[in-house]
Formats: sequence, structure tokens, C-alpha cells
Amino acid sequence: MLPEHIRRIIERFRCFESVEPEDWQHPDIAVIRVPMSLAIRQGGLLEHAIFTLDGSIRVYKVSETGREITLYRVRGGECCVLMMASIMGEMEYEASASVETPSELFILPIDVYKQWVEKYKPLRQYIYRMFTQRMSIVTTLIDDVAFKPMEYRIADFLLHKTSGASTTLRITHDEIAVELGTAREVISRKLKEFEKEGWLVLGRGRIQDIQRVALEQVKSRYVT
Repeated sequence: MLPEHIRRIIERFRCFESVEPEDWQHPDIAVIRVPMSLAIRQGGLLEHAIFTLDGSIRVYKVSETGREITLYRVRGGECCVLMMASIMGEMEYEASASVETPSELFILPIDVYKQWVEKYKPLRQYIYRMFTQRMSIVTTLIDDVAFKPMEYRIADFLLHKTSGASTTLRITHDEIAVELGTAREVISRKLKEFEKEGWLVLGRGRIQDIQRVALEQVKSRYVT
């Protein structure tokens, strides 16, 4: 592997600082760039452990009816812990992943990844930390889906996607439905209710004039 690639990997992932020089020379270790069209489907067996240097990868589940829900995103300096669990357990990948923006990835063959996890404590610690962080995100998602009404979830989503300086969001009803794991019709109906209340204005492929104070009040109704 080229020295500049090794430096870039270590800049993003300090857990690889202790990797010995000879271990970097495995012929199948690589840094690659992937387009937005790349996808990994649920149920496949993985051949590489993937660490994201730059870009964004969406990790999601697909129901038997074809409905999607986003679990989390993997960005620069992160990895997908479900992938790592599948590799270590020698199981099929239990989610799907799609590249949202052109991304740069560091890929390790499975046998090398397993050897490095056993050999290098900082890498093990990094994986455990990522498991903890992702578990917290997924637990919050389960709590929202199970116990929070859709009105709350849409308000929370819009607040996270905007700021006080930017009250317009370019997004379709289909895209919101995928993020929240529901039907487009449900999203459209609720957004029309929000518009009727004066909390936002709907346009083609966008939502504008989002009233953040009003949406915060919507959320507060369901917080005890």
C-alpha cells in the first residue's frame, strides 16, 4: 500500500496507528473510490471489512413488503458495525447499504481484518466503541417507532434537517417516508396537516418556511 494511503487511513482512524509496517503490505488491502450507484444488499456474505474515509453510506432495513427504514449513516472516520458483526460471526449481512455520495473506502479482506482485530487492541477498542454508539442510535430509533406518534417523528426529523438560518428543505415525501420507515401517504397526509396549521409550506420536491418554534412545541406535547 502506498505511504500516502496509509497516512490518510491513520488520519481518519487512529486505531490503525499501531499496525506494523509489514502488515500494510498485504496485496488485497486497498483504498478505493466508489460511486453513488454502489449498493450492498441484505442477506449477502461480505468479502471485506469496510472503513469509510470520506463520503456517506446509508444503512437500512427492508421489510418483506419492501418498505425501508434508515438505521444510521456511516461517514468519514466510521464503519458499519453490522458489517463487522456479520464478518466476525460469519453470518449473512443483516442490513442493506447504499452509497449516498461518492465515497472513499479503506477495505480489508476478511481474513486480514480478523487477524488485525485479534492482534491490535486499539482496533478492537474502536470497534467496541462504534458498537456502543450505533446501539444507542438504533435503540432511540426503536423507541421512536414503537412509542412516538408520527406527528412527533416528522417534527423531529424536520428540526434535525434544518436550522434557524435555513428553513427550506429539499426533499420529497418518498424520501422522508424511507427515513422514517412509513408509507408516503402517511407522510403526505401529516405534512398537509402541518401546512394547514401554518407550520410550513409545501412545494414540489421541497418544504419551505419551516416554523421551528411551532415544531418544537409539537415535540414538547409528547415529552414527559
